[in-house]
Amino acid sequence: MIRLEHVTKTFQTKDGDVHAVKDVSLHIKEGQIYGIIGFSGAGKSTLVRCINLLERPEDGKVIFDGKDLLELSDKELRQERQKMGMIFQHFNLMRAKTVYENIALPLRMMKKDKAFIEQKVMELLELIDLVERKDSYPSQLSGGQKQRVAIARALASEPKVLLCDEATSALDPQTTQSILKLIKKVNQEMNLTVVMITHEMLVVKEVCDRVAVMENGRVVEKDDIVPVFVNPIQEITKNFINTTNNSNKINELIKENHPLTQLASNQQLVKLKYSSSNTREALISKISRDYNVDCSIIFGNVEVIKDTPLGTLVTVFTGEDENIRHALDQCKKEGVYVEVMKRGHID
Repeated sequence: MIRLEHVTKTFQTKDGDVHAVKDVSLHIKEGQIYGIIGFSGAGKSTLVRCINLLERPEDGKVIFDGKDLLELSDKELRQERQKMGMIFQHFNLMRAKTVYENIALPLRMMKKDKAFIEQKVMELLELIDLVERKDSYPSQLSGGQKQRVAIARALASEPKVLLCDEATSALDPQTTQSILKLIKKVNQEMNLTVVMITHEMLVVKEVCDRVAVMENGRVVEKDDIVPVFVNPIQEITKNFINTTNNSNKINELIKENHPLTQLASNQQLVKLKYSSSNTREALISKISRDYNVDCSIIFGNVEVIKDTPLGTLVTVFTGEDENIRHALDQCKKEGVYVEVMKRGHID
C-alpha cells in the first residue's frame, strides 16, 4: 500500500540545515494500523507529511498504491491525495461551519450532487454517533466530538489511507480510548489502512499492528507490535514501553535503597517477562517446589496486546545461590526473559 524507500527531508533555516528525516524506509501493508512513535523533534510528523507530499522529500521514493508520488504531475498528485484522509491534533475544523457542513466540505469540493452529499454525511454522522449534533458548531463540541467530526470529514472522500498526526494528544485518557475504538472500527469495517503518529506508547499498544520507532530523524527499530513489547532492542524503545506499566519503577527503588529492595545474603531481585506461550503456566509455583526456593512478587503486570497475553513480574528469590541459578535457568528454558537486578550478597 505505502512504501517509503530511503526518504530524506532537510529544512534550510537561518541556523543551518535541519535533517528532519534521514534515509527512512518503511513498508505499510494494506489494512494495517501502523504506528510511528518518537519524542518531540524525532521527525515523525515530517515523515507522515512526506507520505502525502505535504512535505516533499529531496531524496528517496514515496510509493503509494503502486505509484511513485514524486514522479506524478500536480493533477495526478491531487487525484492520489484524495485517497488519503488526514486528521490532526487540533482538529482543524472550520469554525464558521456546522458539523454537517464540515463533513460535507470535501464532497462539495469534489462536486458531488446534493443527494449524494446528504446520504454520505448522514452515514458518517451515524458512524461517529453525532447525528443529533449535525447543526452544532465546533465551539459547541467537546474535544472528542471535534475529533470525531474530523475523522468523518477525512472519511468523506472514501480514502484508502487515514493519516493520524498526534490525533489523540489533546484529549483526556477516556476520550482517547473512544477515539482509538473508532479508528479501530473504521480500520476493520472499511479495510482502511491507518498510519498513527504519536509519542504515546499506550496508543501504539492499544490499536497498532506494527510500529516504527524514530529518533533524530531515523527509524531505529521496527517490527510487529508483540515482538517489540516482548523483546525491545533499542534503549528508546525500552523507555517507551516502560511508560505503559509500573514494573520499571523498581530501578528507582533500587537507586533509593528502598526497603523493598533491601535483600538478605540469600536473596536475589529478579525481573521475569512472560510471552504468550507461558503466561498460563504455574511456573513460579513449579520452580519453588522443584528447586527449593521461595519467590515473593513485588510488582506484577499482565496485559493482552493483539490477543497475545504478556506479563512482567519483579520478584525476590530466596534460597541457596545454586538453587536460584537452576530455577532461573529453568525459567529461561520455558521461554521467560530473566534479568537479575540485584543480589543480596553483593553490595
